[in-house]
Amino acid sequence: MIIVFTGNGKGKTTASLGQMVRVLGRGKKALMIQFIKGPWRSGEDEFAAKFQIPDSIFHIEKMGLGFVGILGDKLPREEHEKAAEKAIAHFEEESRSGKWHLIILDEINVAVSLGLLSAARVVEAVKNYPENRILMLTGRNAPQEFLDLADLATEMREIKHPFQSGERAKFTVEF
Repeated sequence: MIIVFTGNGKGKTTASLGQMVRVLGRGKKALMIQFIKGPWRSGEDEFAAKFQIPDSIFHIEKMGLGFVGILGDKLPREEHEKAAEKAIAHFEEESRSGKWHLIILDEINVAVSLGLLSAARVVEAVKNYPENRILMLTGRNAPQEFLDLADLATEMREIKHPFQSGERAKFTVEF
């Protein structure tokens, strides 16, 4: 099953983590591959550590190099492109392993909308994903190709957000 969470509203990664809780609750394993977020520790990392969830059951692979072209990013674009390609290749390897019931490709939609990967490259990578497993693609600006592949697609729509009044990301809400 392929699920896409997209849109400008908050909650795409959070919704995928909710699905991860269900998967873990049923005794299955989950992997999250992050395409944009950098190496800093997030709330989900802290959760896994605090509740001593072994990496063999739920694992987060931070493969992005941080936000692209914003918030002081000084890395050459090519470095972000290489990281995205490495992440999708890692997904292909992990999806063949059969180890994970759920794989979350976090912010992959953003990686494609920024041109770090082509939609065609991602479609090629996911087309052989086992039907009896769950694959989630998150992030704003999901390309139509992903929506066409999806068994379930949800668009989060922003109605109101503190960013609109100039507030920065909030601890425990955004990270």
